[in-house]
Amino acid sequence: MNLMKQVLTGLKADDFRHPLDLQATTTLKQLPGLDLAIRSLLGSVAEQFFYLNNIAASVLVSEKQLPQLHKLLLEACQVLDLEPPQLYVQQNPVPNAYTFAMRGKQPFMVLHTSLIEMLTAEEIQAVIAHELGHLKCEHGVYLTMANIMVLAANLLPTWGTILAQSLQEQMLQWIRCAEFSCDRAALLATQNPQVVMSVLMKLAGGSPRLASQLNLDAFIEQAKAYDSATEDQLGELLKNAQTAQLTHPVPVIRAREIERWASSAEYQNLLVKGTKELQGGWRNW
Repeated sequence: MNLMKQVLTGLKADDFRHPLDLQATTTLKQLPGLDLAIRSLLGSVAEQFFYLNNIAASVLVSEKQLPQLHKLLLEACQVLDLEPPQLYVQQNPVPNAYTFAMRGKQPFMVLHTSLIEMLTAEEIQAVIAHELGHLKCEHGVYLTMANIMVLAANLLPTWGTILAQSLQEQMLQWIRCAEFSCDRAALLATQNPQVVMSVLMKLAGGSPRLASQLNLDAFIEQAKAYDSATEDQLGELLKNAQTAQLTHPVPVIRAREIERWASSAEYQNLLVKGTKELQGGWRNW
């Protein structure tokens, strides 16, 4: 497969930031001292925790270690006009990826092996680009809180529950909105909406055994059915109750948003502004 992509030189976060992300971020910034409080209370501890976790139980991707993954990272960074962070691969049966970036520090991202196993090379790059979207949009301070909440819930269930309960509704709302911007970053890097939507489909119901049997068109129809089922007042109420405590929007909503943005003039204009083409191929993946 030989792909031709536009390199988006000079791309800014606000060129693709989702309106809901912008609104939610503005709301959080109006809370006095929140950024400073997160950095002061969590920064040094979180940095040390993640650093020790990665070097002890993950593999650092480089030109000499998993070079195909490294190539996907570098290409996505080139398209999105971003300096490459460190990328780690970690053995974990739960398909997931996450990013850590406190301002002024070395950012990094982690991919779980179970996620890699059920995705194609292009889909893995979409996941990498999604995580790069957090860096491009400077989500790091608030994203740190989200990642610690998830890890705390897994490692220390009681602490995780307390932390989740104390997290303000505005924080969870921001996290969900930020994901829409990062899905757009994935689309800009892959420049193929079907790749991004396929990742979302596999996250909803995929496995290495089932991945090749999934039907993207049927999943898109499922997303439209979800829209129809939540159009009335009761449906809207149930949808809000379902998503209120989630850190991510449900996959069908994310797929619907990508489908809409891919056909928008805003997205097409960003590609037109690309200054040069980037060639890439993954025949040997």
